[in-house]
Amino acid sequence: MTFVLMPFVALAGCAKSTDDDVAAVRTTLESFYAAMKNAENATAMALIAPDAVFVEGGRLETRDQYEKNHLPSDISFEKQVQGKRGTWDIKIKDDTAWAITTTDYDGIFDGAPVSFTSAQLAVLTRDAGKWMIRSIHWSSRRS
Repeated sequence: MTFVLMPFVALAGCAKSTDDDVAAVRTTLESFYAAMKNAENATAMALIAPDAVFVEGGRLETRDQYEKNHLPSDISFEKQVQGKRGTWDIKIKDDTAWAITTTDYDGIFDGAPVSFTSAQLAVLTRDAGKWMIRSIHWSSRRS
C-alpha cells in the first residue's frame, strides 16, 4: 500500500513547490516595479542578473546600459504616472520562468498627458534558490 501512495505524495509536493515558485516569481517582478516606483535603484538592480538584456523600442540594453541610461527615466515615469497592472501569467519549466502581463497607464508625465497600454514579457531564472530577472521586453500601444 505504501508503494502505491508514494507517487501521489511526490506529486502533491511538486504542486506546492510550483505554487511557491509562481508566487516567488510574481514577488520578484512586483518588487522590481515597486523599487522603481520608490526610486530604490539598488533594490531594483539587485533583482536583475548580471547578464540581463532589456528590450524596448527596437533596442537591446545590457544590465549596465539599463542602469545608466534607462532606469532613471523608468523611475521618473513610475513616480509620476499611475499604472493598473493586469494579472501576471507565469509559466515555469525547471529553473526558468516567463511572465506576461499588461499595464494600463493614464496620467501626466513631465507635463504631457499619456494614455497607453504596456505589454511586458519577463524571463527569470532561478540560481541558488533565488529568482533573478534575465530579460524584460516592453512594448506599448496607445489606449
